[in-house]
Amino acid sequence: MSGVCAGRVVVVTGAGRGLGRAHALAFAAEGARVVVNDVGAALDGSGGSGGPAGDVVEEIRAAGGEAVADGEDVADWGGAGRLVAHAVEEFGRLDVLVNNAGILRDRMLVSLDEAEWDAVLRVHLKGHAALLHHAAAYWRAQVKAGRPVDARVINTSSGAGLLGSVGQGSYSTAKAGILGLTLVAAAELARYRVTVNAIAPAARTRMTEAAFAEAMAVPDGGFDAMAPENVSPLVVWLGSAESAEVTGRVFEVDGGRIVVADGWRPGPSVDQGRRWSPGELGAVVPELLAKAAPPEPVYGS
Repeated sequence: MSGVCAGRVVVVTGAGRGLGRAHALAFAAEGARVVVNDVGAALDGSGGSGGPAGDVVEEIRAAGGEAVADGEDVADWGGAGRLVAHAVEEFGRLDVLVNNAGILRDRMLVSLDEAEWDAVLRVHLKGHAALLHHAAAYWRAQVKAGRPVDARVINTSSGAGLLGSVGQGSYSTAKAGILGLTLVAAAELARYRVTVNAIAPAARTRMTEAAFAEAMAVPDGGFDAMAPENVSPLVVWLGSAESAEVTGRVFEVDGGRIVVADGWRPGPSVDQGRRWSPGELGAVVPELLAKAAPPEPVYGS
């Protein structure tokens, strides 16, 4: 098959449904060979089934593409290693990693329990870190062996990671951590010709349908701005050879809109060349804040 990712080998996690499924189908349509990873769990992370990943593989094959299913738990360190090995064993190499898998357990902070906090951070944040580790080790070994590498990582954050979201403390924390991890990985892996970027998508998925039912409703007609398929073209392009000069960036994407997120940058400052006393700061801090742009509102506030 021809396309901007023709011949490239892509792992997409959480690819049995929603955004991950859309990404897998879009990569295959552009000529990639796809490892469709999904444990088939419920929205809260419980249970498991090979059905969703297998169904996506069948869709890809029916359209003339190449794909295999994988049921590894991405947040299991060894499982993440086996997933990378599966791609290499099946298709001979790994070119693109799309970290997409996630779960949701919404709670206000006063209602949050430890197990729920751990579960959300485990799948989102540890799942990204585990696969980044094993994929990076594979690409470093390829470079040391004198083999060419032109690889891509696309991580999945969220507007909740950029701005916070009321009732989603664990999810917002995990998604914000993914942004920091993306910046570090981009800097560390550049020497191996690996780019690392992140997206903060808004789309209709099992997670957003539950949390934002009205905004995610399917329109009666016209452009469906919240269709997950709207996000995938940017992900596919970031996974292509064309994106070689783009790394360490975060993109908000929904419908037909793509926004480059600026992130934290130094704002107004003052330096008097000596230690401040607490009493002096009552006049200084408000003056600095008056010069700064107001913060973006937290979702749900």
